[in-house]
Amino acid sequence: MSGSGTTESGGPIERVIREKISNKFVPTRLEIYNDSHLHKHHRAMAGSTSAETHFRLVITSEEFKDKTQIKRHRLVNELLKEDLAREGGIHALQLRTMTPEEDEKRSSEQ
Repeated sequence: MSGSGTTESGGPIERVIREKISNKFVPTRLEIYNDSHLHKHHRAMAGSTSAETHFRLVITSEEFKDKTQIKRHRLVNELLKEDLAREGGIHALQLRTMTPEEDEKRSSEQ
């Protein structure tokens, strides 16, 4: 598993995301980007003291084989539903979900 998006020592919410995703999907690639700083000026974030509200995830896992993108995203959202619902938790989540074959094909095309 790689985490080129962040170090293993991210904040507490990032660590929870990493642990849950790793345990559920056993990814061959997991990148977690904390993009919260790009959104701190948004009206919805006024008064928020959390530095971990907006995340971008890249997940490659065999668990996604034979599943549509929407089904994959639903699986991830279901896994993180408590963190998405919690006040001061995740406000926005951007997902890129792939099988290892899709990831390899994408990499070879670049």
